[in-house]
Amino acid sequence: MIRAWTFGPDDGVPPPVAPFAHATAAGEMLHVTGQMPTGLDGALVPGGIAEQTDQVLSNLSRVLELVGGVLGDVVSTRAYLLDWDDYASFNAAYECWFPERLPSRTCVGVSGLAAGARVEIDLVAWLPGGWAEVGFGGER
Repeated sequence: MIRAWTFGPDDGVPPPVAPFAHATAAGEMLHVTGQMPTGLDGALVPGGIAEQTDQVLSNLSRVLELVGGVLGDVVSTRAYLLDWDDYASFNAAYECWFPERLPSRTCVGVSGLAAGARVEIDLVAWLPGGWAEVGFGGER
């Protein structure tokens, strides 16, 4: 069974910038759409790559929470950086969000991102028994 969830500011997730589901589950795997470094008002957060990385991971964490997951369930991430000179600072901020186990990761440089962002990250997570068992905002 495939399930999809779309959230908004009332759920603690910034408004989507395009038509998409924030999270789509197929069995035990969950794919979370790339998040931007925007707040609940949809505006880009102030600061540099560290602040933007923290906001993106906060947004991803909230989406996971709403479907019954945590960052510890993440298997892999894909990060997109606008400026490769931000790589070291990005890594320092990113690593803090995964203190117990780093997921596999792909990181690529791109020529542009939506909303004026310097970083975007998407992820794949795994939950034994599957996400279909978890309802909106459900407990594990």
